[in-house]
Amino acid sequence: MADIDYFFSTLSPFTYLAGARLEEIAGRHGAGISYRPLDIMALFARTGGTAPAQRHESRQSYRLEELARLSAKNGLPLHLRPAHFPTNAAPSSYAIIAARMAGGGDLGGLVQSVLRACWAEEKDIAEDAVVRACLEGAGFDPALADRGLLQGAETYAANLEEAVKRGVFGSPFYVTGDGARFWGQDRLEDLDRHLAALG
Repeated sequence: MADIDYFFSTLSPFTYLAGARLEEIAGRHGAGISYRPLDIMALFARTGGTAPAQRHESRQSYRLEELARLSAKNGLPLHLRPAHFPTNAAPSSYAIIAARMAGGGDLGGLVQSVLRACWAEEKDIAEDAVVRACLEGAGFDPALADRGLLQGAETYAANLEEAVKRGVFGSPFYVTGDGARFWGQDRLEDLDRHLAALG
């Protein structure tokens, strides 16, 4: 069975715009997905990236154009400047880590729900009530939002270290079991073809 290490930030609009395509691809190929939320700003700092707000004006304006096009292309509503961005990604990330450990729900659905809350619903994904609602909607115990915070923090930090070690520098980023890397929701078709070639 193929495996996919999925490195992502719950603040990333490009990760939101992937929708459920990763899960659909994994399902077609019998691939497992290891969900690894990380601190994207720390990743940028470690790998030579620049936070969106610190980029040149031409890059910032192009980013907004691209997001609008991708939103229309993928049929996913998106606010270019959501009310609660940027915000603290740690609470939602810790909840995803806790849900992964607990099992019993739809982990992909949880990740998509958190991203949708930020980018389509303009909710603050740092708020406990928002995180709890996402957990419950994906079939998890909403109390997971309050459990395992220390382990969540440790795993969140470990995900960052693993990402840097494996050449990850953005979100979403997909690394297959044979070490092939794919950066961006616009590389999901390439990931699909790669997994098909692996058989």
